Amino acid sequence: MRIDLTDTNAGKVVSALLEARRRAGSPAMGMVLTFVVVTDETHHSDALRAARAVATEHPARILGVIRGRRRGKPRLDAEVSIGNGASGETVLLRLSGELVDHPVSVVTPLLLPDSPVVAWWPTDPPPDPAAAPLGTMAQRRITDCAAARRGRSSALHTQAEHHAPGNTDLAWTRLTPWRALLAAGLEQHPVRITGAMVEAQHPNPSAGLLRAWLANRLEVPVELRGSSGPGITAVRLHSRHGDIAVERPDGPVATFRIPGEADRPVALQRRGTAELLAEELRRLDNDDVYEQALRAYGRSVDAAAKKPSTRKAATKPSTKKVAKKAAKKAAKKATKATKARR
Repeated sequence: MRIDLTDTNAGKVVSALLEARRRAGSPAMGMVLTFVVVTDETHHSDALRAARAVATEHPARILGVIRGRRRGKPRLDAEVSIGNGASGETVLLRLSGELVDHPVSVVTPLLLPDSPVVAWWPTDPPPDPAAAPLGTMAQRRITDCAAARRGRSSALHTQAEHHAPGNTDLAWTRLTPWRALLAAGLEQHPVRITGAMVEAQHPNPSAGLLRAWLANRLEVPVELRGSSGPGITAVRLHSRHGDIAVERPDGPVATFRIPGEADRPVALQRRGTAELLAEELRRLDNDDVYEQALRAYGRSVDAAAKKPSTRKAATKPSTKKVAKKAAKKAAKKATKATKARR
């Protein structure tokens, strides 16, 4: 069932939640966390659909927050929805006016008591999730740089600059099956890796993170090559015995190669948002491996930015060349002037 509240307040929303549960015949609350989804009008339907799918595995009170225009008087409109069981509780909050800058005052009374809070930004991530208005109250903060509407690579670099314990990004979650296959390949064929290559469609934050993770863990140079996609299409670990490789040119099925063994097809389908979120909610502590990979990515981007461009240096004439050209021109003019006198 659904209850619509216009120009309301947080207290009335709480009352509507209790009333809706009584009408649905399920007054008991078996939820384990509060899932705050910071979205917009364009993407809120897809985001809340994914959140509800996750709630079947991780029962949660879902709070969708849409921050509208700052103009006009402060106003809160809400939609309270109750589905089947303890995981079907959803509240969509539309904020406008001064409330846009103070969403915490609206969300705090709706949090489940004595339970963790997880915040998710489905599209453009805030520069510093831990310092964002709704990120300050969350133990786990989930962003998705691959869904950023502009500047995906720069968005990931910004996350690296402002990383805090509890932050994570779905660009990293997408790498779980890739990392598992590569680790399995090294376990089955323990050799010294001399280099690596990641092939992916550009721009792809996951590819940058995978490259940083491999370089950090293996301490070898890792090349990043472009491809037509979709997403990451191949990863190869070079050794003197041959390559350990995972190649996925079509998307759902990959070929797993180990030197000295027959090629094996493996399922490596691109997972949906709900599956990625469910994986992240299985652990609410800090992901140390992600933090190391993200910081390594940030260092690599900073180092590339400081490195002088060889292309510009090659095209820009040196001072000696300019001086030689000027001397030649002067000599030609002098010769012409001498001939003219004769």
